Amino acid sequence: MSTSLAMDVQTKASDRFALDLYLNLCENNGTENIFFAPLSISIALGMVHLGAKGNTSRQMAKVLHFDAEGHTHSELQRLQSKLSNLSSACLLKLANGLFMEKSFNFHPGYLESVSKFYRAKVTAVDFAGASEEARIHINLWLEGQTEGKIRNLLAQDTIDQESKLVLVNAIYFKGNWEKKFDEGDTEERLFRVTKDESKPVKMMCQKGMFNTAYIAEIATNILELPYVQNELSMIILLPDEISGLEKLQRKLTYEKLSSWTSTENLDLSEVLVYLPRFTLEGSYDLRSTLSTMGMSEAFDAKSADFSGMAESDVLSLSKVIHKSFVEVHEEGSEAAASTEVTMTFRCLNFTDEFIADHPFLFFIRHNKTRGILFFGRFSTP
Repeated sequence: MSTSLAMDVQTKASDRFALDLYLNLCENNGTENIFFAPLSISIALGMVHLGAKGNTSRQMAKVLHFDAEGHTHSELQRLQSKLSNLSSACLLKLANGLFMEKSFNFHPGYLESVSKFYRAKVTAVDFAGASEEARIHINLWLEGQTEGKIRNLLAQDTIDQESKLVLVNAIYFKGNWEKKFDEGDTEERLFRVTKDESKPVKMMCQKGMFNTAYIAEIATNILELPYVQNELSMIILLPDEISGLEKLQRKLTYEKLSSWTSTENLDLSEVLVYLPRFTLEGSYDLRSTLSTMGMSEAFDAKSADFSGMAESDVLSLSKVIHKSFVEVHEEGSEAAASTEVTMTFRCLNFTDEFIADHPFLFFIRHNKTRGILFFGRFSTP
């Protein structure tokens, strides 16, 4: 398999996982805001998968859509390299940490592989004898990795003496819009949470040429807001109806999202954009969600097989804690198979203002690889 094809396969795998995880989070989070970094989670779980064997490995690979031909870790390495080589106009920092109870002995080969593919270190900590000190150590490490944006990831009592293996990951992003919003045009408007409830927001506004589309199948407008140098973009999916997100989510698949937001299906149009200034912070213990998705064995001390990581028959994954942060403002953003579908695309007419004053879906992608870095739902200010 060629390098470019292998990377394309891995990007698709990460994006499929993004959709699967989003839909599972929707089931557990009602109509709340959702925000997470799927590629970061894939990379972090890739570190664990390196040491998984047998059915534990197979379950993880299935949930994460990892390549059966064994290219996953080398291609995740390439993806990380591409992301670390973004221009100075964008700041993107990935922080992945694997913390293991110090009484276990790591296989040297596993440590070498983690360093080679993920440029990460596995840290031995004293969960058994000093769990609170271990918690504080992990929090301080993560805070330092994310410019201080991600603090107190592990709350009190989330770590105890029974903890064996704790995976934490976070991502920090700061980027400026290619076309900035004028702060003088920002005004207070109402955001319609439901038909019966509205909340005030600071609504940004600008007129310009942007890539847009309209998907009749889901009655949804699509807008692309590029960041400086067009390396990254925020894609917004705004249903016509206030309650339209539910219908959109029912129709959401990887194939459809890829088609709806592909460059070929977006047209450059003059459009008046109204977008709320907002800050989202997503914090999740993904243990139950990932178990439900199909990788339960990794969390079961009786059946987990991490013999590629260390000699132990009681080693299992205790926690998968994920936290992400995004701030959208006038300057930009800061963020500590083939299915046959009949679709209708049209450009937005300038008279059809893009007014994001009710719940919408959004994601930030790396345009060259089309990898989804962040995925979210803004339902309420």
